[in-house]
Amino acid sequence: MLNGIMRIGVYGGTFAPIHRGHVAAAEAFLRQMELDLLYVIPTGIPPHKQVSASDDPIHRLRMCELAFAGRRDVIVSDMEIARGGKSYTVDTLRALAGEDRRLFLLTGTDMMLTLGQWRCAEEIFRLCYPVYIRRENDPILEARIVAKNKEYQEVFGRIVRRISMDAVEISSTEVRAAAGRGEALEAMVPEAVAGYIREHGLYV
Repeated sequence: MLNGIMRIGVYGGTFAPIHRGHVAAAEAFLRQMELDLLYVIPTGIPPHKQVSASDDPIHRLRMCELAFAGRRDVIVSDMEIARGGKSYTVDTLRALAGEDRRLFLLTGTDMMLTLGQWRCAEEIFRLCYPVYIRRENDPILEARIVAKNKEYQEVFGRIVRRISMDAVEISSTEVRAAAGRGEALEAMVPEAVAGYIREHGLYV
């Protein structure tokens, strides 16, 4: 905390399920943005993607809690699930904003490139400092990112800052597929999450 201002990170996502790439991104976000606190917020109903008809957001919430158990600098919040309906980032930022807080919003590359099209995009840029992380090795995207940041600077007066980390190329889709095949999941998800998936028979 500097000058009485808390640096608070906001990391939302479907997390279906949360995997080691998500955890590594959260840790890099905490470290490089020098956050005092990080909110990990599983989405209720994501506006940008379809979820399975069998999806239970409470399972996703519990797995996030297991992934960050014991971390005093991480709060896993059910605010978007409890709010009901589609989960819009601007609503979450409004709920967390305060004069004694500086908010930082973490996105992946794909979301960074569409941020200007999100609901109340201008307010999102006003309420927080957006940050993105590359979880893939695709040099072709670099020119698109540079162009998009130039656009954001011109339209919103703010760019999306980048967090550097080695790419962890794991996807939740791959985890679900591996679970469906009955494979060991510990290399892809935290051990406690792998145990939860097996205990509850998820993704089979």
